[in-house]
Parts: sequence; structure tokens; C-alpha cells
Amino acid sequence: MTADYDTLAKTIAALTEGETDQIALMATVACEVHHSDDRFNWTGFYRVTDPGLLKIGPYQGGHGCLVIPFERGVCGAAARTGQVQLVADVDAFPGHIACASSTRSELVLPVRDAHGNVVAVFDIDSDQPDAFAKEDAVALDAILVDVFAR
Repeated sequence: MTADYDTLAKTIAALTEGETDQIALMATVACEVHHSDDRFNWTGFYRVTDPGLLKIGPYQGGHGCLVIPFERGVCGAAARTGQVQLVADVDAFPGHIACASSTRSELVLPVRDAHGNVVAVFDIDSDQPDAFAKEDAVALDAILVDVFAR
């Protein structure tokens, strides 16, 4: 099963309508996205809690890293640069952090608030190599903007 992003966006919009608590929003998005696609084996948020530091937020899947500095890994790169990281082979990514040895590819999107500040990153891991396409990034980014930048 692969994600039907139109339906997913509508479902998430309906579930999060009127909610302002970021943790509640993150928990709902992580759950809905995780269960929408068989490629996704870890789906969750890392929150910016201090300058240059991410801490784990709501997620679905096995355990994740608890703390990630902006200088390390795919999540750190997304937070540091404010750009989507689409990684076909995590072993080829310089400084990759292996929170789970099963991860083969990764998609990480910066999460911005209404002022354009990066407040978190949304991390999706797959146990399949080259699991993600630009279309996944575009569709998921649109969902994140709708939920967190309103």
C-alpha cells in the first residue's frame, strides 16, 4: 500500500482542525502518515528544544534517537539547512546516525511555524533502499504547512 496523499491530507486536516497544541498535532500527523504507506517503518518528529539541538517528539515505530545535534545526521541537516533531505541510501550519507539498523533510506522535512521558523523536523525512515521520491516530499511538505504554519 502506498499513500493516497489527497485522502491523507483531507483526513489530517479534519483531525487537526482547531487544534493548536504542537505535541497533539505531531502525534496525529505521525500516526496518520505512518499507517498510510507500507514503505514507512519509522515516522516521527524531532523538536527544536534548544539552539542547534533536536529532541525526539511523537513518533510511530521502534525507538528513536533521543537527542540529535544539528551537526549530525539527516535530521540535523534538515534542521540546520531548512531544506528537505531525500536520502536514497543512508549508509552513503556523511554523518548518518543509525538510530535503527534496519533503516535503508530516509526522508526528512523541516517543519516551520507561521513565522517561518524551523520548530521541528519530520523524519520518515524506510527499510527499503531508495524508497522515497520527490512527489512524497512535495505532498508531505504541503500537509506539514497546512498543519503547522496556519
